[in-house]
Amino acid sequence: MKLDILAIGAHPDDVELSCSATIAKEIDRGKKVGILDLTRGELGTRGSAELRAEEAAKAAEILGVSVRENIGLDDGFFQNDKTSQLKVIEVLRHYQPDIVLCNAVKDRHIDHGKGSDLVHDACFLSGLRKIETKRDGKQQEAWRPSHIYHYIQWIDLQPDLVVDVTGYLDKKIASVMAYKSQFYDKDSKEPMTPIATANFKDSLTYRAQNLGRLIGVDHGEGYTVERLIAVDSLFDLI
Repeated sequence: MKLDILAIGAHPDDVELSCSATIAKEIDRGKKVGILDLTRGELGTRGSAELRAEEAAKAAEILGVSVRENIGLDDGFFQNDKTSQLKVIEVLRHYQPDIVLCNAVKDRHIDHGKGSDLVHDACFLSGLRKIETKRDGKQQEAWRPSHIYHYIQWIDLQPDLVVDVTGYLDKKIASVMAYKSQFYDKDSKEPMTPIATANFKDSLTYRAQNLGRLIGVDHGEGYTVERLIAVDSLFDLI
């Protein structure tokens, strides 16, 4: 299965929190989208890795993605090294996405910046023919995505582009709240964390509203890039 977009997150719920409205919009437009989780989120204060897997499957169902995989790197301790890069390369070559969405280049959680660097490097290396990988016993062909966009997470980074996601905020929030163990629940007996507060849940809406305000729409999701965005004509821009 070839994907149009592969959204990659260091933890289950990274994608939902940061770019799920974009994903839902593109799926409605007929694009094939998949999610790759780098770790199982096993170090999370609330819940468990097993519960996170169930929640991730529910979120994927809500969004309507074509596939979701987890390569099981060590939460908190994975490195941008050859072993991790080859695992990501195998997935990239299998699904051959044109666009990759991935973690913020800088963020509060150390895994987010590491995940950003890992995916960026793996996307480049995936295009080198002399790096050999196999999947299901079959030799894979080199593949390099055309575009990498880094979504915005805890820190309010200045976006290089904002996607109009008006009409898709409700689906985004529903996919986030599929992770019942992680986010705000006034009846929860779990320890409080920065992402389990009511304010954090509300931030999903007010951040989307603010980014939307900046581009003249109701809601937006922002991205940064490491390579200049090129257009054929000024009229390609809204």
